[in-house]
Amino acid sequence: MNAAILGKKVGMTRVFAEDGSSIPVTVIEAGPCPILQVKTKDTDGYEAVQLGFEKARASRSTRPQIGHARKAGSVPQRFVREVRLAKPTDKSAGDVVTVEIFEELGVKFVDVVGTSIGKGTQGVMKRHNFGGQPGSHGTERKHRSPGGIGSSGNRGLGRCIKKGKRMAGRMGNERCTVRNQKLVSVDKDRNLLLIAGVVPGPRNGYLIVSKAKTKG
Repeated sequence: MNAAILGKKVGMTRVFAEDGSSIPVTVIEAGPCPILQVKTKDTDGYEAVQLGFEKARASRSTRPQIGHARKAGSVPQRFVREVRLAKPTDKSAGDVVTVEIFEELGVKFVDVVGTSIGKGTQGVMKRHNFGGQPGSHGTERKHRSPGGIGSSGNRGLGRCIKKGKRMAGRMGNERCTVRNQKLVSVDKDRNLLLIAGVVPGPRNGYLIVSKAKTKG
């Protein structure tokens, strides 16, 4: 099975290397994750395992969720995601994945998928790093405006707004991935991963951590 696990962001701290340098790290509480379902090419058309993280109360779950978890000998989970596999796995429904899988496979770099912090509706200066209008005289109450948005220079669209025009709007709260982050430490006793640098999302935000695809 691929080295992958679900977890949530605890916060940030720092660790010290042997030479005394300070390394900023993100602490992630990862697993234990029960395997709720194993998908195979024969039955589903592809290889994958379905992982769950953090128990959910039955009163907050639907009957299909309860029944689905019961088949694997588990309880409903708050965060459920599927991990694609390149080849069949020896794992079965009901097995539990822990952070030890990263040590067993010798993983040194990971990719982390999460949902970025939502910032609500923002203007073009914050959202797209526009420079704004001139600050000298002649500009009145328009210093942070986007300027002209309709132009005859939009290749045949006339005064219509071109699709993809960078304008004000909702910022953040999007799925994003940071790649090739160094895995600094694995704490098997407390189910923690220490990853160098920052990862997407706020504290207690759910994450998918997997072995880096483009770096050993």
